[in-house]
Amino acid sequence: MTAGFQTRTDEGDLYIEGYFSVFGGVYELWEGASETIAQGAFRETLDCDIRALIDHESRLVLGRTAAGTLELREDETGLWGRVKINPNDQDAMNLYERVKRGDVDQCSFGFDILDEETATLDDGGVRWTIKKVRLHEVSVVTFPAYEDTAVTARKRDYEDIRKRKKEAWQNAMRQKLKGVE
Repeated sequence: MTAGFQTRTDEGDLYIEGYFSVFGGVYELWEGASETIAQGAFRETLDCDIRALIDHESRLVLGRTAAGTLELREDETGLWGRVKINPNDQDAMNLYERVKRGDVDQCSFGFDILDEETATLDDGGVRWTIKKVRLHEVSVVTFPAYEDTAVTARKRDYEDIRKRKKEAWQNAMRQKLKGVE
């Protein structure tokens, strides 16, 4: 998920900040399947203890809401965040410099879906609109991607939708052949 992170210095403190998620953006999971995040999806989860990580690595913690080193808020654009960088943490400083140069500027997040809608598109594809999540972590990443388990679960959902559509069509055709409308 594209974020466009930037670095900032404020009274000697170093920060990485930007959007971890943008509402309404369409993220293609695979051909024919996409996902979007609805405004309000993060509203009820922001009081949880959330970590900011590097590339989803739990050993590379940049900040944490409970420690006051990660600030997250939802606005009309999406999920905005600011991480206060620890100058004594070489991993954090290396990332800060990579973001500053523009080498790393994207993000991802770890979450559970609590509420969503599924829509079949005119082209036969499917789009999930995520309406509510339980957020676990946000990450500044080199390559943004969903966790494999989330994609696998989505593929199963997609296959079930296609199977139900095919069965409904077959039933309609049977009814038509029998002369029942």
